[in-house]
This record gives sequence, structure tokens and C-alpha cells, in this order.
Amino acid sequence: MKFVPSPIPVQYRFLFSATANKSGRMQYHKVHPGRSKIRIPRNEFIEAYNTEHIIAIKPLQDKTNLGVFQFEFYT
Repeated sequence: MKFVPSPIPVQYRFLFSATANKSGRMQYHKVHPGRSKIRIPRNEFIEAYNTEHIIAIKPLQDKTNLGVFQFEFYT
């Protein structure tokens, strides 16, 4: 998966991530930069993706399982 990072730091309010654990189950997190990382339900992640103003999306490719699609998005 090709990804071109931004040459400048991104100012964001929250980072949302969807990553797979070792067993392949998806886990969803909401990160407040410099403060906290909390696990959130799938519905909250989907609602944030559909309603928040997204400023960047970062794909995360798992080296052991290329079929698992993971990503982070910044709001």
C-alpha cells in the first residue's frame, strides 16, 4: 500500500484508529494527542468517520497479514 506522508506536521484534535489485534479482531481507539488513548466501540468509530471533518487518513499495513485493512484518521 503506497502512502505519501505530509511534509509538515498536522494540527489535529483527535486521532481515531482501527487496528487488528493478533487474533485478527478489530479494535477501535480515540486518541487525544498528549493526553489519552481510549478504546471505543465500533459504532462510535463509524459515526466519527461519517460525521467528523477529516483532515488526513493514514493507512496501516500489517506485515504479517496483508489482507487486513487498518487505518488512522485525524480530525
